[in-house]
Amino acid sequence: MMYLKVHHIPGAGEVVAACDSELLGVTLMHGDVEVCITGGFYGTERATEEEVGRALADATNANIIGKRVVAIAIALGLVSEDDCVMIGDIPHAQVFGI
Repeated sequence: MMYLKVHHIPGAGEVVAACDSELLGVTLMHGDVEVCITGGFYGTERATEEEVGRALADATNANIIGKRVVAIAIALGLVSEDDCVMIGDIPHAQVFGI
């Protein structure tokens, strides 16, 4: 399972935020930067792979983290592995102007 939240930004479209379920509430370190995976941004409603895929396909922008979520975006052709920043062994990607 995953978590999904769609942020509606006036004048800018949507930002789809999605993360693998086991990452919610976790703080990862990337160099000196902390990456906090919070329900406020990534949502607190569980979503299926199909729901995440539909949201990403319809998105203007996306912020995704986790192996399963990123695999969906790769399968949809939205990102490649080279587009991801690895935080430890966790892939993270931001996609603009989908």
